[in-house]
Amino acid sequence: MKNTTSTPTQKLRVAVIFGGRSGEHDVSLMSARSVLSVLDSQRYEVFQIGITLDGNWLTGQNTIESFEKKDFSNLNPVIPPTQPSHSALYQLLVTNNKETLNKISDIDVFFPVLHGPFGEDGTIQGLLELADVAYVGAGVAGSSVGMDKGIFKDVMRANNIPIVDSILVLRSEIENDLKSVISKAEALGAYPLFTKPANLGSSVGISKCNSPSDLTEGLMEASRYDRRILIEKGVGNVREVEVSVLGNEEPTASVCGEVLPSREFYSYESKYIDGTSGLLIPSQLPNDITEKIKEYATRAYKAIDCAGMARADFFCRY
Repeated sequence: MKNTTSTPTQKLRVAVIFGGRSGEHDVSLMSARSVLSVLDSQRYEVFQIGITLDGNWLTGQNTIESFEKKDFSNLNPVIPPTQPSHSALYQLLVTNNKETLNKISDIDVFFPVLHGPFGEDGTIQGLLELADVAYVGAGVAGSSVGMDKGIFKDVMRANNIPIVDSILVLRSEIENDLKSVISKAEALGAYPLFTKPANLGSSVGISKCNSPSDLTEGLMEASRYDRRILIEKGVGNVREVEVSVLGNEEPTASVCGEVLPSREFYSYESKYIDGTSGLLIPSQLPNDITEKIKEYATRAYKAIDCAGMARADFFCRY
């Protein structure tokens, strides 16, 4: 995050951006609600910016509530900064068939709370870099590599950080020669196999495949969301562990938490729909195991030039 120009006696003006064009739009709203609930009004002047599934940037009274209700009638288009020396937000108003730009406020820092493509993948970070404005989180490279499962795994291999075996295929391969794709997938090992969109999170589009017919359906489902699909070997008898990483050049990792999924795997439904999955903090793993996980997390963080904050997920066989 870049330095800001706000004085110590002035509230920091924060623009929280949420929604977006990806399949994780609704997850972004949940995250934004969480972030907004803990921003101290005594310290921060908060501006809400929602991006619709069509890519329209909107703001107004109770923006987050309007997005949750999918009723944008009380909101107006907002124009983000696009060039250096102009860090202000402008509202586009239409009166008597005339469009006017009204300045809302200068902004000290932008806080993207976007998930998936067109937000978490370096795209909005690039826009904010072009405008030379301060923002929260990783830059273009860290965001892009961290989002793309295929490229991320290649970087982990290059840095000797253990990963689950996988292959990457294209949607065009699935459409043109499905039999060959299935053969390559089955060469990874015995079922189950997992199919995943390469550039999506929150378990959207992920399928556990226990047979060739499952694999076919999983590939079709993942290809709805991305042209690049990851096929990953299933790993049995493991515990799923999460760790947060904070910082820039010298990041630090948090204590480890263990995921307690309520379904066959930690699916979108178990994360966000049924609300029955749990998280045990701290995990009940031995200290030497948690220290190794924290080491891998910080090494991965540095390897992709991450910054600000991240969550690293691990399978642990113990």
